[in-house]
Amino acid sequence: MKLVEEVKSLCKRLGEDNLVEAIDRFMLLNQGLEKTRGEHFAKAGIYGFLEGILTTLRIRHEDHKIEELLIRVKEAREKEEIFLRKARPPISE
Repeated sequence: MKLVEEVKSLCKRLGEDNLVEAIDRFMLLNQGLEKTRGEHFAKAGIYGFLEGILTTLRIRHEDHKIEELLIRVKEAREKEEIFLRKARPPISE
């Protein structure tokens, strides 16, 4: 996933190697979820995790790239969550 690699690259550049390891572990955990819970569920979880990391980085560091990535990750998560919402049946008259 392109966004995951971009966040990892940003973490490395900022010296946050522990976050790179955390992202790698989270990705490993989510490999099984995609098969059982579905692709959209797994991606929404990954993007939510990345959103949390970027929010933390925004507090720790001043870097315009953090804000740019945060916006893109948030949009990607919201797109995936659309698929997880249950459709409301039409009200019959």
